[in-house]
Amino acid sequence: MRDQWSSRIGFILSSAGAAIGLGAIWKFPYMTGMNGGGAFFLLFIAFTLIIGLPLLITEFIIGRGAQREAVSAFKKLAPESGWQVIGYWGVAGSFILLSFYAVVGGWVIIYSIMSIFGSVITENANYEQLFAMITGDPLIAISGLGLFLMISVTIVSFGIKDGIEKASKVMMPLLFIFFIVLVIRSVTFEGAAEGLRFFLQPDFSKITAEGILYALGQSFFALAVGFSVMVTYSSYLGKDVSLPFSAASVSLMNIFVSLLAGLAIFPVVFSFGLEPEAGPGLLFMVLPSAFAQMPFGEVFLTLFLLLFLFAIFTSAFSMLEIITSAVTARKNYSRSRVVWISGLIVFIAGIPAALSSSKLADFKLFGKTVFDASDFLVSNIMLPGGCLLMALFIGIRMNRSLMKQEFSYGNRLSSGTYQLWFQIMRWLVPVTIVIVFLNSLGVI
Repeated sequence: MRDQWSSRIGFILSSAGAAIGLGAIWKFPYMTGMNGGGAFFLLFIAFTLIIGLPLLITEFIIGRGAQREAVSAFKKLAPESGWQVIGYWGVAGSFILLSFYAVVGGWVIIYSIMSIFGSVITENANYEQLFAMITGDPLIAISGLGLFLMISVTIVSFGIKDGIEKASKVMMPLLFIFFIVLVIRSVTFEGAAEGLRFFLQPDFSKITAEGILYALGQSFFALAVGFSVMVTYSSYLGKDVSLPFSAASVSLMNIFVSLLAGLAIFPVVFSFGLEPEAGPGLLFMVLPSAFAQMPFGEVFLTLFLLLFLFAIFTSAFSMLEIITSAVTARKNYSRSRVVWISGLIVFIAGIPAALSSSKLADFKLFGKTVFDASDFLVSNIMLPGGCLLMALFIGIRMNRSLMKQEFSYGNRLSSGTYQLWFQIMRWLVPVTIVIVFLNSLGVI
C-alpha cells in the first residue's frame, strides 16, 4: 500500500515546505536586489498568481488523478505516448537543482554550527570576509554539502508520513514566527525607510527583458512547479482535499514569506550600506548584521539559522522524493537503499558547484561558474520548459472529465472557476512562457 499524508494541513505544510526554502528566503532577496527591487517583486507576485498558481493546481491534479509518482503518472494518464518525458524531465531537473541547492544548504549548516559556538557575531566582524572564507575553502564547502545531504537522506528514508510530514508540521510555523520577529527589528533600524522604498516602490525603468524572465523563473522556482515535484507529493493525497484551495494556500504562503524576506533584508542592506546587488551572498551578510544589533543576537541568529535550514531541508526532501519514487516505482529496491545511493550520486555531482568559489572559480560554462550555470539552466530554461510541457499536456492530452473531477473534489467551486483555470492553462500559460523566453533571447 502506498504511503499517504495523514491530514490536509500536513500536505499543505509539506507542499509549502517544498516551495518555501531557498527560493523564497535565499534566492528571492538577491534576485530582487539585482533586478530593480519593487518592480521585480510586483512582477513576481503577478507571475505567481496568474501563472504559478494554475500550474500548481495542474501538478496537483495530475498527481492525485494518477495516484502515481511523476514518470508513472504520465504513463498512466497518457499510455503509449511520449508524454512521460515530462516526468523524466522533472527527475533530471530535480537532480541538477539539488546538486547546487545542497551546496547552499551546506553553507547554512556551517553558519549554524559556527553560530552555536558564538563564532559568527563577534566584535568588529566582517561578514563579507566570513562568507568568502566559508564558500572559498574547498574542505568546508564540500563538508557542508556532504552533511546537508546526509541529513536529508536520513529524513526522506523514513517516508512521507513519518518523515517529511512530521518534520514540516513543527518547523514551518516556527519559521514564520521567527521571520516576523526579524522583520520587526529590521524595519526599526535607522535608514530602514530607504530599503523599504527600494523593495516596495516599483520602478519599472529598472526592469529588463532578462529581468522579466528571471521573475517568471523565480515564480516557478519558489513554488517548486515545472519538475513534477508536486505531482509526486499530491499522488499521496486523498480525494477529500480541495486541490485549488491547497494550491492557493501554498501560493499565498510563499508570497507572504517572500514579502517577509524582503522586509527583513532590504532595510538592513540600506541601513548598513551594503549593496542590494550583492548576489547569492546577500542573505549571509545581512542576517548577522541585523542580529548583532539585538540583545542575545547570537542566540536568535542560531535559532533562525536552524529554522531557515529546515526550510531548505523541506525543499531538498521534495527533490529527493521525486528521484527516489521514480526509481522504486520501477525496481523492487528498498526505499532506504535508493535514497542513500541517490544522495551519494547527488553529492558527487554537487562537488563542482561547491568548488565554484575556490578551485573551480576560473572554470566557466557560457561565462558562468558551475554553480551559476546550474542555477541559470534550472531556473531560466528547465523550469519554464517543464511548465510549458505541463500546460501542453493539460490542453492537449489529459482526460477532461478526470481533470474536472479532481478539480472539484473537496470543494464547491463553480464550473466557471474550473473553466477559467483550464483556459488559463490552455492558452495564457504557454503563450506567456514562450513570449517571455523569446523576449529574453532578443528574438521579439
